[in-house]
Amino acid sequence: MIREEDVSKLFGPQLEMIGNPEIRDKVVTTWVLGCRKGGWEDVDELLDIPFTLLTDTYGINLVEHTIAVTEGAIGLALAQKETYGSMPYEVDMDRLVAGGILHDVGKLLEIEKLPDGTYAKSRSGKLMRHPISGSLLAAEAGLPDDYINTIACHAKEGEGRPKVLETVLIHQADFATFDPLVMKKKDMLIE
Repeated sequence: MIREEDVSKLFGPQLEMIGNPEIRDKVVTTWVLGCRKGGWEDVDELLDIPFTLLTDTYGINLVEHTIAVTEGAIGLALAQKETYGSMPYEVDMDRLVAGGILHDVGKLLEIEKLPDGTYAKSRSGKLMRHPISGSLLAAEAGLPDDYINTIACHAKEGEGRPKVLETVLIHQADFATFDPLVMKKKDMLIE
């Protein structure tokens, strides 16, 4: 069974950036709930889950993708803070980091491992995509609605919808890590 300590170890440096300990604990709880409800028993299983079923991940797993998106969103926020003479909006770094860690937590319910070792969309994943299942997990863990917005609206479900600023940054970082792999698979990425 995956415990709070396991999740804290996987995302340690990122979790340390969340200043509010109550939010930090709820982020960890959300991942633990996702593991439990998705049937993931140990960390080694987590480190094997592909971050998407839509294209070849070239070995990039869900945890690596989550860290890359979180760090990418932080980089986008810091680039603006360090470059703009005057910030036209405030970045909530707790919400940004928490949202980055949680943006794909619903994939713990959306993806299942088959007996032959391959991965497929689970029944839950067929009923609702990861932004919805992840939002439900975060709500169950007690996260506020503005944090849940970073999960619910980071993908196509958020198109044309109001978003907190951090959702926009997470969305951009997410697709910056996904689109090159799709292009590589289609032989459209010039290397």
